[in-house]
Amino acid sequence: MREPSPLPASEPAGLLAAHSLGLRRGATSPREVLATLTALVQLTKPAITRMVLATTWCGAAIAPGKLRFDILVWTLVGTALVVGAANALNMYVEADVDALMSRTRGRPIPTGRISAEVALSFGIVLAFVGIPVLDLLVNPLTAFIAGSSLLVYVLAYTPMKRLSTLAVWVGAIPGAVPPLLGWTSQTGAIGIGGMSLFLVLFIWQVPHFHAIAIFRMEEYRRASLLVMPVTRGIPYTKWAMIAITAVGLAVSALPAMAGLGGATYRVAAIALGVPYFVLALFGLSPNAGSKWARSFFFASMPYLLGLFVALVVGS
Repeated sequence: MREPSPLPASEPAGLLAAHSLGLRRGATSPREVLATLTALVQLTKPAITRMVLATTWCGAAIAPGKLRFDILVWTLVGTALVVGAANALNMYVEADVDALMSRTRGRPIPTGRISAEVALSFGIVLAFVGIPVLDLLVNPLTAFIAGSSLLVYVLAYTPMKRLSTLAVWVGAIPGAVPPLLGWTSQTGAIGIGGMSLFLVLFIWQVPHFHAIAIFRMEEYRRASLLVMPVTRGIPYTKWAMIAITAVGLAVSALPAMAGLGGATYRVAAIALGVPYFVLALFGLSPNAGSKWARSFFFASMPYLLGLFVALVVGS
């Protein structure tokens, strides 16, 4: 972690405030302030946050009963804050690892655009605002699930990546929570329907992540992160991906069994699931390597999107 640079006791209050925001000494111009604010936003991983909010909205739209828009708005606000907190705290903990990987070395802390201490403070503030928003303006169950997911992501999954390949399963827990948050915000209970949405996203994440681990295997090795392609090899990882994708196809039937999505979802689950599984089987080809893993990774996202769109349309 980067140590904060000390300021002389005689520094003016304005520069002390700028330093507390992670600005360089003397960098108090509007451009520098904007750069710092931009770095703070980047700590929240906006692309991931947008995807989380989309699946949270889907969970609310799928839930039984009339959609309560006022509750939905506060759910999205609180969820965005908690997710932003989790991502900022993740970057704080993994700043040294981020500096070693090409896809992450441009993040705010490794590049020095913001200090690790500011990232930590920013993440804590977001959490301490987001969880009460969910508790007071949505319901305690939604706040509890969101808060628990934050703790699992930061305190369990993030450090566990250096210790065991099982980290991907632990990380899939908070990753599968967003549609459940949307569901509980409207219903006040988890129920079979909410759990089915959670399980679909939970299983989907594992082969999705292993695909990334294959085509970025050397980066993970260099960063000393224990992912399956590094510890067990690519052939073993491919078989694991195929097996888990097959489980995912079975799990995709759970929302229909819970009465969600109607015929629209049942047709979509089959029409999308079969070619998705066939693509996974292509990994058994001796020539299937990084190019196949990238194809599977990019195909996994429209597959998941299609399932949730079908659930919303059919509900």
